[in-house]
Amino acid sequence: MTSINDCRVIELPRITDQRGSLTVIEGGQHIPFEIRRVFYLYDVSASAVRGAHAHKTLHQLLVCVTGSLDVRANEKAYHLSVPWEGLYIPPMTWVDVFNFAPGSICLVLCSEKYDESDYYRVYKEFLDEC
Repeated sequence: MTSINDCRVIELPRITDQRGSLTVIEGGQHIPFEIRRVFYLYDVSASAVRGAHAHKTLHQLLVCVTGSLDVRANEKAYHLSVPWEGLYIPPMTWVDVFNFAPGSICLVLCSEKYDESDYYRVYKEFLDEC
C-alpha cells in the first residue's frame, strides 16, 4: 500500500494583484506528473461520497477551486478549501471525497487518460493486492 506520507498537499503558484488572483499548474513542474486528463466534480450533494476507489498506476491532483470538501486517502483525512492548494494522490491510494459544501467544484488532474482496467472499485480486492 502507498504510505500515507506519499499523499501530500501541494501549494501551487499564486499570483495576486489589484485585479484578482491567478493560479497556474504545469505538469512535471508544479506537480509530479504530466497531465493527460482533466475533469471536475460539481453539483455534488453534501451527503454524497465520490471516489470510493483506487488506481493501480494513475497519479492525480485534487483541487477544490471553490467551496470546500474533505478527502480520505488511505485513511488519512484532508480538508481542501483554497484554490491554490492541491492534494496529490499517488497510485495505490484508496480515496473517498465527501462533505462537499454547496457550490463546491473539485478539479481533478490525471496522469493518464481514462482506463477502467486501472481501477480497484472493491475495497477488499484493493487490500488483497496491497
